[in-house]
Amino acid sequence: MREIRLRFSKTGQAKYISHLDTNRVFSRAISRAKLRIWYTEGFNPHAYMSFSLPLSLGVESLCENVDIRLLDEVSNDEVMRRMNDALPTGIRVVDVYDDFLPSGEIAYSDYVYKIEFDDNDLALEKIKSVLDGDTIMALKKGKQGKRRVLKETDIKAFIEKYNVSVRENNVVINIRLLAGPEKNLNPALLFDTLIRLIDMDYQWKSIARINLLTKDFKEYK
Repeated sequence: MREIRLRFSKTGQAKYISHLDTNRVFSRAISRAKLRIWYTEGFNPHAYMSFSLPLSLGVESLCENVDIRLLDEVSNDEVMRRMNDALPTGIRVVDVYDDFLPSGEIAYSDYVYKIEFDDNDLALEKIKSVLDGDTIMALKKGKQGKRRVLKETDIKAFIEKYNVSVRENNVVINIRLLAGPEKNLNPALLFDTLIRLIDMDYQWKSIARINLLTKDFKEYK
């Protein structure tokens, strides 16, 4: 038995597959690919799969990871070929390797936002003004007793760096957010916050996670 990591992309309509359903997709694909993997022991055994960092619904990604424990003597290239033959459109394994970092090493996540406005230049200046501010107050869902309420939370400290530009008729935001098991900013929450604070009509294009990084800003693999 050896543990391997499958790095995969999740794009197009696959971005609407939830994290729980992504787990099911991989479980079915592994079965169709005829790969024997290790199952957990105990009362309710299930296929061992460990995803590095859940992806928000509606967000594309080029750098997702899932770890499995392989029982068969199958090469990594063969694992990738079989899995890509079994996976649905929009999810593709791009690499398979044996030597990798634990998920606890994830500290940052790089995203690219593409948004179109009637006046992109004005939107760019407003977004820059929000991101440059000392505080960025987001509205997060919470509970007050048994009631669900919206609570103001300052998310400025969760943003490591950013760049905003206008390209191909879109406002493009390249941004690095805190991620990982301890501190993690949902990219959808940041998007909702920016749109609320600049108060402009828009046409949403895409949000994509393009890289995961360690605390030393090295690529997480």
